[in-house]
Order: sequence, then C-alpha cells, then structure tokens
Amino acid sequence: MPRMAREKSFDSIYHVMVKSISEVALYQDEKDKIKYLDFVKKAQDQFEFRVYSYCLMDNHAHFIIDANGADISKIMHFVNYKYAMYFNKRHERHGHLFQDRFKSLIVKDDRYLFALSAYVHFNATDIKGYETNPEEYRFSSLSIYLGQKTDEFELVDDEFILSMFSLKEAAARGMYKDFVFKVKSIVDVKKEEFINEGTEYRSMRTVLVRDLSPDKIIEIITKEFDIDKLMLRIKRASGAKEAKAILCFVLRKFCDLKCCDICKIVCMGQSNVSKLCTLGRELIKQEKYKGLLQEILKETA
Repeated sequence: MPRMAREKSFDSIYHVMVKSISEVALYQDEKDKIKYLDFVKKAQDQFEFRVYSYCLMDNHAHFIIDANGADISKIMHFVNYKYAMYFNKRHERHGHLFQDRFKSLIVKDDRYLFALSAYVHFNATDIKGYETNPEEYRFSSLSIYLGQKTDEFELVDDEFILSMFSLKEAAARGMYKDFVFKVKSIVDVKKEEFINEGTEYRSMRTVLVRDLSPDKIIEIITKEFDIDKLMLRIKRASGAKEAKAILCFVLRKFCDLKCCDICKIVCMGQSNVSKLCTLGRELIKQEKYKGLLQEILKETA
C-alpha cells in the first residue's frame, strides 16, 4: 500500500515523534541518547533549523522543530539514518530500527504550541525516578526553560516560546514554570493522532531563504578561493578540496538540493559528497572562513 504524502510547509513548526520498532528500545543507555542528540546537532549545523523543545524516552522521542525554511523530511532522514547506522554497529544488529517513517504534525497556533511544549516536557514524568521532578531529567529541555541548567547539547532556542510569556527573562521563566506544572496540557496532545492534517502556523519568525541560485554560489566560492570553476568538477583537483567541501555544505544549506543533485554539480558519488558536506560544516566554523555564509546571503539577495 503506497504511503500518504507528508503534509509539509517550509515555514512551519512541527511536532515530530520518532519511535523504534516494538521489540527494540530506541536508546539502550545514556550513550545512545547523547549520540542521537549529537546527530540532531550535526543536522542543525547543516540545515539551520530551530529546536524549541525535546524529550528522549526509551523507545521514542518528541521534538518541537521550526524547519526555518528547510525540508523536515530531509532533516529527519539525516538524523535517523546516521543514528540507525551507529546503533546497529554498536549493538551488533541488522535491520530496521525505526517504526515506519517519523511522525509529524504542523503546529496550528500559539495555544497549541504552549500545550505541546508542556506535553513534551511532561513526558519525563513517565520515567522512573522523575515522576515528580521532570526538570531533573538530563535528556529533556525543561531544565533549560526553567534556567536551572545550561544547554548541554547546544540545541534549544527557548527564547521564542518564553518571549510569549514575558520579555523579561526571569519573569518569563517563572510564568512558564507555573504554566507547565499547573496547566500541564490545555489540549490532550497525547491522544491526538499524527494524521498530517495540520494547517500552516506562521508567526513573526524570520525564515531562512533556501532557494538561492547554485550558479551564483559557485561564482562566489570560486572567487573566494581564486580557482577556476572547472576545478570543482575534477575529482581529485589539487588545492580544491576545501572549496568543494564548503560548496557542498552551502548548496545543501541554502539551495535545498538533494545529495544526488550536488553529485551532478561536483561530479562525485553520494558517499564522497556526504563526506564533503561534513568537512564543509567544520571548515565554515574556522576563523578564516568567518563571515563567508553572510557574504553569500548578501551577494545572492
């Protein structure tokens, strides 16, 4: 039976749930949970989406993700594919790990977003030892919202939701705590099915543009590295590896291209393009390339 097309909007906020197949725990221990969040962080560096809240359980996990102009399917495929490969290798198993595709619902309005945030954070009360103190659970973003812990995994944007409570940080955190612990959920989110029938939710958020011209980006990269365009198409071109790596990374980030599309541009296989994207993600953080992404956005505006 063919799968239903996923409801998507590139400027929407999503409630995303991932779940393992019934006979396997998605996370066997804390190391697995740390690794999963590490892959989420790598995906965030690549696609520049926002995470508003999350909670990892044993056989499933919940996230509130602002796609920020990216394709939610590409984001989750990036995370789950890499995690499944890691998990099977570490635990010496084969076969599928996740139950079907990830589930997603478009957040419809502020009221639903507040309720959803409370629901996601209250999942931790189902874990033994955290029934009355979910804020102490390491793999939930609740403690970040309450200002009790720093963002260990550098994932969460808590300012967006907190700013809807108050523009003063201390007051916002206090009001959010009262909301979560007293209201818990305005909507019975737990019983709502993931049927992908949500309506788009837009707010005053700024959304990253993803339809930049690949030709213009290539022009900027070749100028930055002072190389000929042909060098980007030669597999082992001397001195062009960093340029190709940053090009692959930027094409994924700003052009919403699939890996196979980038393969045609740089004349390389998907495995090599994937490795170059990873290298590009690390290179762009270096001091010598500081400001390059902003320059690309400026030049292509």
